Amino acid sequence: MLKQFFKRCVTVGITLLVFTSVFFSQSVQGEEMETSAQSAVLMVADTGALLYEKEAHVQRPMASTTKIMTALLTLEEAERLGDPIVEITKEMVAVEGSSMGLMPGDQLSLSGLAAGMLLASGNDAANAAAIYLDGSLESFVDKMNQRTQEIGMENTHFVTPSGLDGESEDGLGHYSTAYDMALLAREALKNQRFRELCSSSEYAVEFSESVKRVSYTNHNKLLTQYSGCVGVKTGFTKQAGRCLVSAAEKEGMLLIAVTLNAPDDWNDHTLLLDYGFSQVEAFHLAAGDVNGVVPVVGSEKESVGFTGGDGPAIALRRDDVKRIVRKVCIPAFLYAPVDLEDKIGEVRWYLDGELLGSVLITTSESIPAQSKEPGFWARLFDKDR
Repeated sequence: MLKQFFKRCVTVGITLLVFTSVFFSQSVQGEEMETSAQSAVLMVADTGALLYEKEAHVQRPMASTTKIMTALLTLEEAERLGDPIVEITKEMVAVEGSSMGLMPGDQLSLSGLAAGMLLASGNDAANAAAIYLDGSLESFVDKMNQRTQEIGMENTHFVTPSGLDGESEDGLGHYSTAYDMALLAREALKNQRFRELCSSSEYAVEFSESVKRVSYTNHNKLLTQYSGCVGVKTGFTKQAGRCLVSAAEKEGMLLIAVTLNAPDDWNDHTLLLDYGFSQVEAFHLAAGDVNGVVPVVGSEKESVGFTGGDGPAIALRRDDVKRIVRKVCIPAFLYAPVDLEDKIGEVRWYLDGELLGSVLITTSESIPAQSKEPGFWARLFDKDR
């Protein structure tokens, strides 16, 4: 265990080379920016930092953006269960609103249902997955609400897996906040299958029983209208209005925008994302300059060389870069034998005490253990030969 060896942490002052990039010809100041949304948030995915907010923690209905949670849970179970085939029943499709066109008797995979949720916003797909996985909508919704606690969505309460408005037995409605939905998108986008589906402008789902292949077009217009867009989900009900959760990536920097009840949501998100990319820069978790030697016990060699690795780039607000602290954590010594590229420590980057990321420190050579001198009896019998 690495922690057992981290007997010293050396804080290293770092000189930061700032690479300024002009993404857009016009920059909008956050305090001057106006959106049509009742609630809005712009979040840096890597750190959770907010670049813009408007009534970010006010509880509002969020319509089919709910399906971000439903699809995430469905895809996680699909991976765990081997993506089983689901046979559609009448109960599963007894739901109003948007649909992927499921009929009783259809057979398709769990991941196919997730695709129907994210591209066609299928209420039938959401209900089908919920009933298949947990036997009832209510049981599945319990899992949705449990997951909100794990993610930190403190002002969210789900009643339906589809996003249709409703009320639970305890009188609570179906609601979330712009901030909570950004947290959910941040979590969901860590799932590569989710990201693949929500970023697809079109996706074909295979049906087993009737041996057919149906292509679905994504309702998210930003995928074709905004360069670097990677999703995430649209939503609309009369009560919620137009809701949109989007994400875009440029030079390894991922931003998440959320608007709830926004009549002009496409333009709102273009404005938010443009502003966001003008406020952040890519900071590379690079530790190739971390190298040296560490003492070795139990070998004829007294020390072993080590070097730090290179990690990904993360998005940071430009004002935050100057406050980053880098720490090199290595053991006081090692015991032989040591193999080439043994993991012996970490380089860590912190912002205001919070860990931003880390890369491994590995050995740059092999060191054998010291050979033992033969004992008395070994030497005696060796002489008799």
